[in-house]
Amino acid sequence: MKAGAIPHDSTGTAESPNDGSSAALPRWPAFLFATAVFLSAFLLFQIQPLISKAILPWFGGTPSVWTTCMLFFQMLLCGGYLYSHLVTAKLPPRWQSGLHVALLMITLAFLNILPSAEWKPNGAESPTVRILLLLISTVGLPYFVLSTTGPLLLRWFSVVQPSSSPYRLYALSNAGSLLALLSYPFVFEPLMRISMQAQAWSGGYLVFAILCTLCAICSQRRAADTAPASVSPQQDVPQEANHRGRKTSGQKQKSESTGLAFGKWFALAMVASIMLLAETNEVCQDVAVIPFLWVVPLSLYLLSFILCFESDRWYRRQWYSLGTAILVLAVCWLQSFGARTFLPLQLAIYFGALFSICMLCHGELARLRPQSESLTIFYLTLSAGGAAGGLFVGILAPLIFPAFWEHYLGLIASCIIAVIVYFDHRGWWSDDERPSTLWVGLAIILFVGIGTVFAAAITSFTSSVAMDRNFYGVLEVQNDPIEDAMILRHGRIMHGLQLNGVPSLPTMYYGFKTGVGRAIAELREQKPQLKIGLVGLGVGTLAAYGQEGDEFRFYEINENVTRLAKEHFTFLKNCPSEIQVVHGDARLMLENESPQSFDLLVLDAFSGDAIPTHLLTVESMQAYLRHLRSDGLIAIHISNIHFDLRRVTDALADAAGLHAATLETIAVLDRSTGTQSLTEPGSRWVLMAADPNLLNKARFLEIASRDILPVERRVLWTDDFSNLIEVLDWE
Repeated sequence: MKAGAIPHDSTGTAESPNDGSSAALPRWPAFLFATAVFLSAFLLFQIQPLISKAILPWFGGTPSVWTTCMLFFQMLLCGGYLYSHLVTAKLPPRWQSGLHVALLMITLAFLNILPSAEWKPNGAESPTVRILLLLISTVGLPYFVLSTTGPLLLRWFSVVQPSSSPYRLYALSNAGSLLALLSYPFVFEPLMRISMQAQAWSGGYLVFAILCTLCAICSQRRAADTAPASVSPQQDVPQEANHRGRKTSGQKQKSESTGLAFGKWFALAMVASIMLLAETNEVCQDVAVIPFLWVVPLSLYLLSFILCFESDRWYRRQWYSLGTAILVLAVCWLQSFGARTFLPLQLAIYFGALFSICMLCHGELARLRPQSESLTIFYLTLSAGGAAGGLFVGILAPLIFPAFWEHYLGLIASCIIAVIVYFDHRGWWSDDERPSTLWVGLAIILFVGIGTVFAAAITSFTSSVAMDRNFYGVLEVQNDPIEDAMILRHGRIMHGLQLNGVPSLPTMYYGFKTGVGRAIAELREQKPQLKIGLVGLGVGTLAAYGQEGDEFRFYEINENVTRLAKEHFTFLKNCPSEIQVVHGDARLMLENESPQSFDLLVLDAFSGDAIPTHLLTVESMQAYLRHLRSDGLIAIHISNIHFDLRRVTDALADAAGLHAATLETIAVLDRSTGTQSLTEPGSRWVLMAADPNLLNKARFLEIASRDILPVERRVLWTDDFSNLIEVLDWE
């Protein structure tokens, strides 16, 4: 049996040529089954980034959206494998076909993969639960049916054409899966709107349902033609089942070895799954939450599985175990010192480590694959291990770890596997030979390196003033003795700083010379009392501009941010203005509120790497203008390491008929250290107004400004179409 094939089971149906009749079978069933298998795999992996991107804006654009979706897909894939195993093992061919066709008809009757607006969160419920329920109600049943197709159709094909190998269909299935993943960020996402993608996918699913029904009919007819005339009930029961005596010592030993094999299968599959999700989460935290960075890791994961199970020539134990160790150390270096490393190099290290780990785990699984009679349970165990990894990263880790420690644990587990595999390959586990001191020392250095980085993460937790983790990420409050300041961080991004000596001074991106500081000063000259709306709270730094009679209305999606800002910072407490904090997604809250008549609307949700694209669309700008006075200003903070959002803001201003100016302040260097000052790191703000005179004041021209981008460089986003790759700054 070729490695990696979806196995057959013994149901009593004929699988061998019967008096040469199979030789006369036409070739069209092979084409029918091949098309159905390819299309099902393509649709199965195409829906994952499609639905994840569709719901991403509703939940703050956080990487946890993809992690939760992957958990859902892995659980359903495990359920689909279990369904196929039970159906083919327990039901006769006629009942198999009837049940599956009925399931297909049900999915077609209720096929609607895009969620309605009723599923938008209101800020009170758990995002994870909300996402899982949303996925169940939309793509749940179609995805479950697609996940059963691989093993089910391959089983039926072995009945229809018993003389033909079904293994090529399995290879075709893998090709369809990989093509779906790679085509989404490069073909479907940039060329088609979300609604059009959903329509195309639904049309493809209809074609698949027709093809699968035809396959079921072929399978049923062939099974009827080759079924024995009569089978007594006693013949269906294996003779061994009638013996209830004790197991022999040989049977006990076999049972124990089988249990150990199950444990190895499960553990290797689980580690690969953990690293897939944890590494994807890590990359999205450090770079961006975009389908491209979802698809590449999943493609590498799938490619490693294809290569390892296609042929033994692709997997070399010694090279992948050594490569895993080296690349894990490179990842640890990035975690500690590589925040501003050249972006392609960061991605190469992260994705290279993931691919090496997946090749290591899947290569060992291919080596440990059982005989044909156990392959069904083998693949079921693999899917269960993958689902367990998803549960650990998506559900358990956020509950028990204060930060993304599951990534470090996955790296440690991967290195343990690498050391075991390498030592086993060299024969150093036997009684006759032991590893040299050099190799033992290198193994110790490897674990010391990982342990040091993990220990630094633990030390950061113990030394921090406060650290909280929820669906939206990890927040950490630090007391910086060098700056004599209290700092709030979200991962590597600093979201606010308050000086202990002068707590009322606006700092960082919000100082008096910044774009937002100049905007408030200009508006203050026109009217003594201001009403300001602010998307993104941070530590409440902008409340330092508040005066008696002003109104500040903050919109904050993460309740932990509000709690930490009130407990460890005093901007909100010391502000004499009226302060309101509205919890929930700012876009959804503004759409449901009556017009607020803001003099200034500040959008400060784009300095991190999880860009909420739905806050920079044509439709969102319409909502902002509904809440803005005719003589008001919109200030958008677009300081970002990886993205040039001016392409979007200039396009939005033009589409809305507004005038725009991009204002920049230069980072101030600390003379004592030669590094960039935390209190004045430099900033980039875009100011928009209907009245151009508001943007032409002398005080705005005192700081560096940039001309509006030419039309050909602009990127206009809508709720139905946005692509962060277009504004990614690769330098």
